[in-house]
Amino acid sequence: MSETRFQKSYSDADEPHESRWLALFIILLALFMNLLDVTIVNVSLPTMQADLGASSTEIEWVVAGFILTFALGLLPFGRLGDIVGRKRMFMIGVGSFTIASILCGMAPNMSFLIVARLIQGAAGAVMTPQVLSIAQTIFPPHERAAAFSLFGLTAGLATVTGPVLGGLLLGGDLFGLEWRPIFLINVPVGIFTVIAAAKFIPPIPGNMSIKNDFGGIAIVSAAMFLIIFPLIEGRNYEWAAWCFAMMAASFVFFVAFVFWEKRQKRVGGAELLPIDLMKNGNFIIGAMMSLVFFSAMPSFFMIFALYLQQGYGLTPLWSGLTTMPFSVGVLVASVISGRIGFKWQKQRIAAGLVLLFAGMLSVRILAAGESDVLDSMFYIAPLLFGGIGLGVTISPLFQTILAGVPQKDAGSGSGALQALQQAGGALGVAVVSEIFFRKLAAEMATGATPQLGFSHALTQALTYNLIAYAVVLVGAFLLKNPERVERNPNAQPIPVMD
Repeated sequence: MSETRFQKSYSDADEPHESRWLALFIILLALFMNLLDVTIVNVSLPTMQADLGASSTEIEWVVAGFILTFALGLLPFGRLGDIVGRKRMFMIGVGSFTIASILCGMAPNMSFLIVARLIQGAAGAVMTPQVLSIAQTIFPPHERAAAFSLFGLTAGLATVTGPVLGGLLLGGDLFGLEWRPIFLINVPVGIFTVIAAAKFIPPIPGNMSIKNDFGGIAIVSAAMFLIIFPLIEGRNYEWAAWCFAMMAASFVFFVAFVFWEKRQKRVGGAELLPIDLMKNGNFIIGAMMSLVFFSAMPSFFMIFALYLQQGYGLTPLWSGLTTMPFSVGVLVASVISGRIGFKWQKQRIAAGLVLLFAGMLSVRILAAGESDVLDSMFYIAPLLFGGIGLGVTISPLFQTILAGVPQKDAGSGSGALQALQQAGGALGVAVVSEIFFRKLAAEMATGATPQLGFSHALTQALTYNLIAYAVVLVGAFLLKNPERVERNPNAQPIPVMD
């Protein structure tokens, strides 16, 4: 189909693109690859650490570094897709993600791997915003609900598949490559996706008149780095004064970002985060809830994998199978939540948070009571309920937050929530890892067994998760009911990385 022909269908909802469902499969394949990479890495961390002789801080960077560059890139690269064309940016993102996966799989040492993960996170940020934008463009309004329902299903399948596939790849030790296939598996998928995208995704013209807020990008990137870096590295430097100075400076940069966005609005420049959104009380409360809510899960799966494999000697496969009930719970709850739609949103948020709290509390109690032998069967119910709680909470949480966002700010609001979701993940990894590894070092210094040391470290670190969910539950009661605000018709489901 020619460029001219597609421009007509692009603006005419009654004449949708003829290959739209095939194009949807292609962009969902890319999304699946990105989400799979997140879940599959957690299972592989202990093997990776042993093979490369990595420190606990370096392992943190493998997880947090990816999340950080992903978070920082979502808004600017999403806007860049609007400028230069979403198909072009999507293909660049998938190609870059594939190359970064090769670099990760070939990493000779931890420093190389961390840099490759930073690149991979940035590439994911190039690719992911285009997925929703392309889907919204190629489908007419009456088909979008069916199309977007597949996003939640894709996220759920990636969550379920990741831990088990990671365990199988590590257990199989393909070609003696140990952990490296968890990254190299992306290569054939990425190559196929780029070729298929070139053929079946229609060209979507960009708008060169749109501008990007490079000043805002620089300021918020500096602010995030100034808070993440000392949280991860502080323990290595015995919390020297410069660590606290950097965190204090991050606050200054966040304030500077607000003033910069005010300046941009005053002069009519591009706004990374519109100042009108910052004045929207419901959105600000929801944004902080999103930051705290998503700070808990990535860190939990990182330390839980270390607890199972290094503390109790479970194989990567058995470790993945142990965490699988959580993924199943997320998948089941996401499907049910999609069918419920806009009903009982605040009630569902509260119910989901209670289930999550109960699940994590049960895991904490079980870990505190473990002796020299771990019975992973005891974790099935707590993890299943925790997964159901997460799946129940996500959809109504985003719907409630975005319900009062004006239509003109819908894209910025959705993008900001995705960015905060990832920023929360990076912050959570930094904070929870500090609690976990500090307690573990203290336990091992007293001569405790690995089982006892890891159990006590996990127990203490999970205190953060419980506090986080309690804080979000309080915030849920401060949000306005969607019925009391003008619902935004353009708000779309947001794929979630657990």
